[in-house]
Amino acid sequence: MDTSDKASQNFPKLFRKMQEVGIRKSISEGTEILREGQFVKVIPLVQSGLIKVFTRHEDRELLLYYIRPYESCIMSFSAGINNEPSEVFAVTEEDTEVLLIPVSEVQNLVKDNPNGNHFFFQQYKARYAELLDTIHHVLFSKIDARLYKHLKDKAGLKGENPLRISHQQLASELGTVREVISRVMKKLEGEGLVRQIGNTIQVFNR
Repeated sequence: MDTSDKASQNFPKLFRKMQEVGIRKSISEGTEILREGQFVKVIPLVQSGLIKVFTRHEDRELLLYYIRPYESCIMSFSAGINNEPSEVFAVTEEDTEVLLIPVSEVQNLVKDNPNGNHFFFQQYKARYAELLDTIHHVLFSKIDARLYKHLKDKAGLKGENPLRISHQQLASELGTVREVISRVMKKLEGEGLVRQIGNTIQVFNR
């Protein structure tokens, strides 16, 4: 059973109402849909594709989590509901279909639909767990382990192996610099965990 089937079965009335009040939009790969300091007017519900949410400090970025099909961004939800500026950036990782739900409608959905709170609480738990995982790896994992896990996760999410990705993009997502990624990639390649072919990276299981 895929994610959309599970979502439809768990929250059928809620998702039907979302379809009624939301605006469907196709967004091309690499489009910034939310930036730090922006006030949130709509909450995205991904229909297909993938969105990455990250934070930025000076010239460094750090990937926080991905939003997959039939998931939403709890950071957008929190900022929108509280009428506060966003603290994160969001960019489409690939061509993505989203359902944009006005914040006012989200408030009504949560208030009028008994499953509304449950759905967004589930989203909060999932994103919070991913944030804790990110913090854990930043604090306690060596960069080679972080990079290898990131490549494996990304290949699984995108259904793409080899991955089309640059060392600079990997550096941005892991909050480091390109020179570090290039050095660690050579180490992983020597261990037989990855293979670099042109501008692609093939990932192997341990």
